[in-house]
Amino acid sequence: MIMDSFETLDFSVGDKVALIMLKRPEVRNAFNTTMRDDLFQVIETIKADYAITGSIIYGSGKDFCAGADLTEFGTAPSQSIARTIRWERDLWSLFLNNPKPMIAAVHGNCIGSGFEIALLCDVIIASYNARFSMPEARLGLIAAAGGTQTLPRSVGPSKAISIFSSPDSITSQQAHSMGIVSKVVSIKRLMDSARDQATYLSNLRPELIAACKFAVNRGCSLPLNQGLLAETRSALRLMKTQ
Repeated sequence: MIMDSFETLDFSVGDKVALIMLKRPEVRNAFNTTMRDDLFQVIETIKADYAITGSIIYGSGKDFCAGADLTEFGTAPSQSIARTIRWERDLWSLFLNNPKPMIAAVHGNCIGSGFEIALLCDVIIASYNARFSMPEARLGLIAAAGGTQTLPRSVGPSKAISIFSSPDSITSQQAHSMGIVSKVVSIKRLMDSARDQATYLSNLRPELIAACKFAVNRGCSLPLNQGLLAETRSALRLMKTQ
């Protein structure tokens, strides 16, 4: 197994699957600029390495990710400037344009930016103790790391706005019933279940997964007739590789 340690995460590869562990347990894996840069480097590596066919992202300690690091927000001249700094690297498009499947294994709190990271993955598997929320509205902000686009695609506009404006979190069971979470398991089974899913996807042809991801992600942003055209193009491109 190959393993690299970054300041905010651990990165390892075994049996063709990359494991990305968010590693700031002392602040519940809060997302900061360094984590953005570390994730950017790791996902670029995953995209470029033909030996890696999929990845799992998960949190250390008691939580997946408790959202943006508010201490970093506090050191910036304003919240707007703090956000602008985070946008200097387009991590969110890198997630979406990764042709290889990404699985989020979520336990504990999955808040704000953490929720948005999970939504940018292809599959979310959650433990029974997982809790999801988007608290930005309470800070006078809106979700701006992809959340206003990814969440409505999972639950529809009405439920998305309800989640954005609610002071309450949603349970993993509620997230499953809404279509956000694919599977809910015990915390003891969380990583095994994520590995099983990753192994299954890794055994499929990479070109098949890439074509499917392109058709789904591209089609969701288009009118139905254009989405169907994107699907046809993906299918033709896939047949040419066979």
